[in-house]
Parts: sequence; C-alpha cells; structure tokens
Amino acid sequence: MTNVLLVLDFPEDLRATYYDGIAQAFPEITVHPVKDVRAADPHLATTDVLITFGPHLRDRADHVLGGAKRLKWIQALGTGVDNIADRANFRREVILTNIHGIHGAAISEAALMAMLNLSRHTPRYLRNQERHAWARSPCRLIEGKVVGIFGIGAIAQALAPRCKAMGMTVIGISSVKRAVPGFDAVYGRDELKTAVAALDHFVVLTPYSKETHHIIDAAVLAAMKPTATLINLARGGVVDEAALLAALQTNKIAGAALDVFTKEPLPSDHPLWSAPNVIITPHAAAFYDDYVHEALKVINENMRRFLAGDTAGMINVVKR
Repeated sequence: MTNVLLVLDFPEDLRATYYDGIAQAFPEITVHPVKDVRAADPHLATTDVLITFGPHLRDRADHVLGGAKRLKWIQALGTGVDNIADRANFRREVILTNIHGIHGAAISEAALMAMLNLSRHTPRYLRNQERHAWARSPCRLIEGKVVGIFGIGAIAQALAPRCKAMGMTVIGISSVKRAVPGFDAVYGRDELKTAVAALDHFVVLTPYSKETHHIIDAAVLAAMKPTATLINLARGGVVDEAALLAALQTNKIAGAALDVFTKEPLPSDHPLWSAPNVIITPHAAAFYDDYVHEALKVINENMRRFLAGDTAGMINVVKR
C-alpha cells in the first residue's frame, strides 16, 4: 500500500478537492490529508509520497523530511520548491516534482492589477470610500512606462507581451543575460542596481534561493525612482522587508504590492499592514478558479507513472 501525505493549509473545501481528485483516481493508495503541518507526525513514518506547498511546511520542514524515512517522492504544488529542496534533511534520492506552466495567466493578471491599482491610487480611494471622503487626484498611466521583470522564466514570458500590449517598455533581469522574445532589453543579475534605476514598475518573479536571499535590499531600493513601485509575486525572502518598509515610510519609492512574505501568514501586528501605499494579498496571485483541476492533471499523471514504476517518465521533475 502506497501512503500519501497531503499537507495543505487551505480551507476544508479546497483541501477536499485535492483529496478527492487523488483518492478517487487511485483507490489503491491511502491519502492522509492534514491542514496543519503539526498534525503530520502520526503519518511520517509510513509516508511514501508527500504532496504540499513548500511554505505550508513552515518551520517544520526539516522535521517532516527527517521523519519521513520511507519518502520516495515529493510533489510540490507550485513552481517554487524552496523550503523543500533547500532543507538539510531533503535526501538526494527523493524525486521532486513541481507544478509548472499553469501560472502564467494568473500571475500576469495579478502583476497588471498591481501596476494599475498603484498607478490609479486605489489604496487611497478605498480608504476614502470607507471614510465617505470625496477627494480626487490625477492618476499615472502605465502606458509609456518602463516595467522591469526580475526572473524571466515561463511566467515572465507570459507577462511581457501583456505589458507590451499596454504600451509599456519591458526590461528583463536574469541570472543569465540573454535575448528573450517580448523583452526590449535584458540585464544580468549583477547589473540589478543599474537596471532598476530606469524602471517605473519593478515586478519580482525570481525564485528564492541562497543567491537571491534579500537581493532586493536597501541599496537596490535606493537606486529606484521615487515614483517607482515594487511588486513582489515571488517569495518573501527575496526582498529585505525591513529595508522595504523604511523605503516606503520615507517615500524613497512610491508604493508596493506584496503577495508573499518572509513569514506567512503575515503577522497581524506587522508594520507592512499599515505602511503607506501598500497593497497586501495573502499569497494568492497564482490561484484562480481552475487551478486545482489543472494541478491535478500533473499530480495524477505523475502518480500513475510512480505507481507503475516509471519514475523516469514523471513530468516536471526538478533537476538538482
């Protein structure tokens, strides 16, 4: 019997959709769904497959990976595999797969929404609406502006042409400097401070790693225009949140839209909640109405191959 541990800090109905989609397709396996990673302990010793989002393991990732001695395969439910692949107890022989190629439209729309809302003062207008205050101010168009996208993988390549359609100039920033369709120019990661100086909007999509930890720091923020905005749709650890908070409070940049944070959920007393001209969303940029069903296509194809012993044929295998 193959035992699957499903760790998902989601509402019950959403967690049940994942559970039903897997358990009904493979009645020969046992699926243990848990909402809180602390409830996983009774199942660790017998777990063969772990299905989760890395952030849902929180600070117990090493405990989970160390306790699951029978673990053979981890299916990450997002593109990012941080808090899994970077943990000390992650064994090299364990297969790691992710969900790749279904996020482009959702993340692109989230990025455009952020740029439009920050440019059109939506946070201020919503606060005014709550106060029943009628106060107008001119917006800034995104047409004719320069957007920089840090991390030019599949999601960025979906976002770039949408930005071009809005009349924007699109700059890419990548660890590997190369020409990419849809981008007007591409800078290397070592040219980050030079690249951000020209931007009106800075969209962060780069994966989190040791190399990108706090790569958006006080020096990078200081190099940005005071009229520029930062949009982080990657991982919280990529941005130095203390430096960002200081930049917002001193008007070094004009605003930020943040979907990801170093600690999630963002603590209710965190000062970013009340920082000026900030839009906060709960790590929801990639989620959309059909996400689970698209993800289940990948999960169940990999499960079919795993159970058949065809591990070499599994899809979206993360190379390490």
